[in-house]
Amino acid sequence: MNTTQALLEVRDLTVDYDLGGAAAWRRRTTTVLQGVGFTIAPGETYGLVGESGSGKSTTGRAVLRLADVTGGSIRFDGTDLATFGRETPLSYRRDVQAVFQDPAASLNPRHRVGRAVTDALRRHGVRGQRVREERAAEAFEQVGLQRAHLDRYPAEMSGGQLQRVAIARALVLRPRLVVCDEAVSALDLSTQSQIINLLADLQAQTGVSYLFIAHDLGVVRHISDRIGVLRRGVLVEEGTTHEIFTAPRHPYTRALLAASPASQPAGREERRARRLAVRAAAA
Repeated sequence: MNTTQALLEVRDLTVDYDLGGAAAWRRRTTTVLQGVGFTIAPGETYGLVGESGSGKSTTGRAVLRLADVTGGSIRFDGTDLATFGRETPLSYRRDVQAVFQDPAASLNPRHRVGRAVTDALRRHGVRGQRVREERAAEAFEQVGLQRAHLDRYPAEMSGGQLQRVAIARALVLRPRLVVCDEAVSALDLSTQSQIINLLADLQAQTGVSYLFIAHDLGVVRHISDRIGVLRRGVLVEEGTTHEIFTAPRHPYTRALLAASPASQPAGREERRARRLAVRAAAA
């Protein structure tokens, strides 16, 4: 358990999915998550890994309040999300953002990509179109895009550029936590490295926390401070990145490691040092 005050605290999380049925008494359910628990500190990246169907994305959806929780609790900055009731406060939507696998799926092909960012600002109460446009331009520059990209349509941009748009849309609201759900899995290896480096650098600059969800331990290794391993809805192992890669305890973790590339991108330790400095300054 991390001794730093948790920004996100997940305790004994259980999620059941309704498989349906002709009548209420015949309805069937399946348990997707069972007793999952972990914490994320301010400025920390928690990697969550497991094969397809292990419950990774369901965990992220529960944190985002896109999946109903059957049991356990999720607390953000000390507040139990269950107290929100059916409606999620706009403040939580702002503080907890998401970057998904396919950014194009969340962009209107008929709209210029800059509108996705300015619309997010408008929904969260930022007044004045010129103010919103300037904030959007600053966010684009922050993620390595040019102001000219604001006027492009999704079809005119590469997959890596579209993922940068998605990151800009998330970070323009200055969130405290970003759920990255398979955010680089659809990208080629070179672009994966660029996006991971970008996320790490943005974390060093802003102190944002990440729940980084992926099926590849090799990808998670490059950015995570700690890692949790999910298997069939159960968290079978958790530890620091160093512990998971040097002394894995569970056979499933060892199997994932055997199937994962072992190389590390250059500069990982330097990025980690910057993240620790940001975290210390915020303490």
